[in-house]
Amino acid sequence: MTKSEFIAKTIRPEVQALKAYPVTPPWAGIKIELMEDNHLDVANNSATSQAMRKAIANAVADAAFNRYPDPAAPALKAKLREKLGIAAGHGVLLGSGSDEVIAMVSQAVLAGGGTVLSLEPSFAVFRNAAVACAGRYVGVSLNADFSLDLAATLAAIQHEQPKLIWLVYPNNPTGNSYSDEQIEAIVRAAPGLVIIDEAYEPFAGRSWATRINEFPNVLIMRTLSKIGLAGVRLGYLFGAPEWINEIDKVRAPFNVSVVQQVAATVILDHYDELKRHAALMVAERERLFVELQKLPGVTPFPSKANFVLARFPDSALVFDALKTRGILVRNLSAMHPLMANTLRISVGIPAEMDALIKALKEIL
Repeated sequence: MTKSEFIAKTIRPEVQALKAYPVTPPWAGIKIELMEDNHLDVANNSATSQAMRKAIANAVADAAFNRYPDPAAPALKAKLREKLGIAAGHGVLLGSGSDEVIAMVSQAVLAGGGTVLSLEPSFAVFRNAAVACAGRYVGVSLNADFSLDLAATLAAIQHEQPKLIWLVYPNNPTGNSYSDEQIEAIVRAAPGLVIIDEAYEPFAGRSWATRINEFPNVLIMRTLSKIGLAGVRLGYLFGAPEWINEIDKVRAPFNVSVVQQVAATVILDHYDELKRHAALMVAERERLFVELQKLPGVTPFPSKANFVLARFPDSALVFDALKTRGILVRNLSAMHPLMANTLRISVGIPAEMDALIKALKEIL
């Protein structure tokens, strides 16, 4: 048999049909594509950035990187509780980014069967993780304006009886939040676990963390990637320890490295500065939204995240024209039928937003 024939008979057909999550190679120009904290770029050379980098470097130099990490990560979990307000009674599960947390939850809940439900368009990793675990993925489309179709969602829950529901709050890639009443209706209708992904909580000004004790089937997932640690990779899940203890059983023994633990612990000592960055990004997000509204044929969508999604007359043309000017955004037009001609623009520092707005005025 040929290699292709071996692969065809060995790899599950549903995995062969998947598309890997698209990742752009490193970009030397203005990168406003993946919702990172550009305030910490070396090129910006801020005193704060230098201080954080020096503190991390010193801590890593003193770390026992020749030893396996402590899987309990007590210092990091204590710092997460202190700085991010995780209740003392909640369990915490760490992952190498939210991607690993999603994989662990999927393994624990779906492996060998079961249905996972999510709203669409949303984070593509939910589907891939479900399929990788031999689960069945069901997507419920949002309305054309990206609002939640609650009736359709509740009907799908009733019909599909999902073991796992993912809700992104605010949603990626659309940027909007659903109402508390809508989320509560979904939680109460759910026959299984509901995980609320709050990756963009620092920019949203609202969270469900204070309400999860009201329900027996809700956990919160967050990440440090959006506030300065995208390259270090740290995601976390928290909530009732009974849930966390079960999911923890499928965690790889040393999944969060010594360097990850040390870097995250150190940078959380600067959390006040990271919150200041988040406030600056919120201000730039609002400015970007207003400027996009002024452009001919452009429809930006209100956002509570650190990006703005906008529909253009010809997104491919605009995307390519921006790239030729050294500016990288995310073209999501092929992601979902509702995303036709859309670009997602991450919020950068003011100078980057100035360059983007100037370029768009030239292009359009």
